[in-house]
Amino acid sequence: MIEDSYRHKGMRRNLIKTLLEKGIRDKAVLEAIQKVPRHYFFDKAFLEHAYQDKAFPIGEGQTISQPYTVAVQTELLDIRPGHKVLEIGTGSGYQCCILLELKADVYTIEYNKKLYRQAKSFLNSLGYRAHFRQGDGSQGWPTFAPYDRIIVTAGAPSLPDALIHQLKPEGKLVIPVGNEEHQEMIRITKDAAGKINSESHDYFRFVPLLGKYGWKKNK
Repeated sequence: MIEDSYRHKGMRRNLIKTLLEKGIRDKAVLEAIQKVPRHYFFDKAFLEHAYQDKAFPIGEGQTISQPYTVAVQTELLDIRPGHKVLEIGTGSGYQCCILLELKADVYTIEYNKKLYRQAKSFLNSLGYRAHFRQGDGSQGWPTFAPYDRIIVTAGAPSLPDALIHQLKPEGKLVIPVGNEEHQEMIRITKDAAGKINSESHDYFRFVPLLGKYGWKKNK
């Protein structure tokens, strides 16, 4: 088992202080970030980077998101225990663990086969249980729709209609939309009648969303 020492926990507490200073206020989100050992997702040689508030490469042209970005997206989702959450872009699996710590029922899709296999195996070894799928997340996961919440952890060129269709009434979708360099964080809320409300929340930089409704068509 990977070590989670007093030092590691102290580094996480310092990270929480940084997130508070940057404006994150949701106690449940902060507690979830405190619980998940981010250094588990790093090679031992890069331990010092694990609790810095920055993104970091994980291979296959992907990154583990900056903790502040994870906190912002998770806070915007406004998750409640038992919510069925669709995550587009499993990546390292770190964001998935945060969602699971919030007691969500998580369905997560990863486009890259290698990252999918790694994340599924690793999270299972840690005792985290989610529903994993390898495929085109830009089309969602209609088999288990609708979802209370949908989170997209890659930059989309536009808002995929498929994801809106798979969102429950009174559900929320958080997605970065823009060009391949910078995206605006958008939160979509669907009311009980199915009407859509859109809010913008600052700019971020994500790896590109791949797939039919992303930056590259399926081959």
